[in-house]
Amino acid sequence: MNLATLTVHDAGDKLRRREITSLELTDAVFQRIAATDERTHAFLTLDREAALDQARRADARLRAQDDDSPLLGIPIALKDNFLTQGLRTTAASRMLGDFIPPYDATTVQKLRAAGAVIVGKTNLDEFAMGSSVEHSAFFPTRNPWNLDRIPGGSSGGSAAAVAADLCLAALGTDPGGAIRQPAACCGIVGFKPTYGRVSRYGIIAFASSMDQVGPMTKDVRDAALLLQALAGHDPADSTSSIRPVPDYSAKLDSAIEGLRVGVPKEYWVSGMQPEVEKAVHNAIRELQRQGAIVEEISLPHTEYAVAVYYIIATAEASSNLARYDGMRYGYRADAKDLTETYMITRDEAFGAEVKRRILLGTYSLSAGYYDAYYLKAQQVRALVKQDFDQALKRCDVLVTPTAPTTAFRIGEKTLDPLAMYLSDIYTISANLAGLPALSLPCGFDSDAMPIGLQIIGKHFDEATLLRVAHHYEQATEWHKKTPSIEDR
Repeated sequence: MNLATLTVHDAGDKLRRREITSLELTDAVFQRIAATDERTHAFLTLDREAALDQARRADARLRAQDDDSPLLGIPIALKDNFLTQGLRTTAASRMLGDFIPPYDATTVQKLRAAGAVIVGKTNLDEFAMGSSVEHSAFFPTRNPWNLDRIPGGSSGGSAAAVAADLCLAALGTDPGGAIRQPAACCGIVGFKPTYGRVSRYGIIAFASSMDQVGPMTKDVRDAALLLQALAGHDPADSTSSIRPVPDYSAKLDSAIEGLRVGVPKEYWVSGMQPEVEKAVHNAIRELQRQGAIVEEISLPHTEYAVAVYYIIATAEASSNLARYDGMRYGYRADAKDLTETYMITRDEAFGAEVKRRILLGTYSLSAGYYDAYYLKAQQVRALVKQDFDQALKRCDVLVTPTAPTTAFRIGEKTLDPLAMYLSDIYTISANLAGLPALSLPCGFDSDAMPIGLQIIGKHFDEATLLRVAHHYEQATEWHKKTPSIEDR
């Protein structure tokens, strides 16, 4: 048996029963990486020696039998916008190509405390700006199901690593669908919790009012286990919620009979791949068979979500990325004076997509345009949230496609930024409203590419969302299918 194919909960059971060791498990993962990552390019940085040392320490804790952490000894990957003390963190940008952080992000601290083994840092679109990982400054990541296809973005490296068994689970960030869309493209589970449920401290910022950390896993139970370890108040993050954290695994198996499931009529748009529409409708019928009550609902301001998102997110990005000026850390260009240093540094070290978003954001915040663009976008954002509030008074969860199509070909949309932005048309609204949302596999298209089902829940009601997702998953076989990279 290849240990790298195990889920977190299965591996944890075997570790606690002394059937395997963390050192064996971690070594199996690195063997898998050595054999296949030259094709997928999921990782930017590996940390083999440190990971093996962490595995040895995890085995010592397991032998002491005084630790029941479900993540103890589990090999996990991190998107390369999580600060990791002493380990290169680049955000897939030339700007931070050699940056070594002096401290860990709070989520990384929590993983270390739980005894997880951090195997390395995964590729992403530069500063998390993109939907395909084609905007990485280093190289594109390829989809394990078809190496000519994108893995989704911006957390595409994490999604590809999980799908290809290069780790047992990974962390990503999701400002507008960047966990869920790549999860759909790669046939795994991707979970964005409620905004504020997980600390953002130590995450390289893109869109601060929407960024959220979440798990990317092989099944829903693993997502619940990782969220349990990550969630909770952090005094270092002023947006972190003080609400108590429930036991997310406790009610996974509870029946969903009688739960009300809303299906937004605005999400069935022209241009959706017919196979995606069919698979999602089949998934909705499966939830009905399990006793859920399905009804059509309306989110009338959905059509404005993409425009609103790309005004607010770019405005926040232009502000967050102002710190990269060649003065304090990161890349610095050779120049004759201070002004030229600023200009040449940013021109040389930022990629085209990052520059595009900085320009858009700066324009929408500029004098004379602030009211027409940024202020108006915030007002419409409030209406989008209001739509969800009304719908979730009637329903326990909402169900939609995760993306309008399956993974497209590498290079297919790089010359058309708007077409690329529309890849996130179904995921953006949950970020605008701060809601928890999850993607899980619900089928395959005629090219054997995975299709994602999105489930959106109420604020801080991740438990119900996970329960619905788990029941659908257990009634189907989609999550058990894996890509065969060796054949490609």
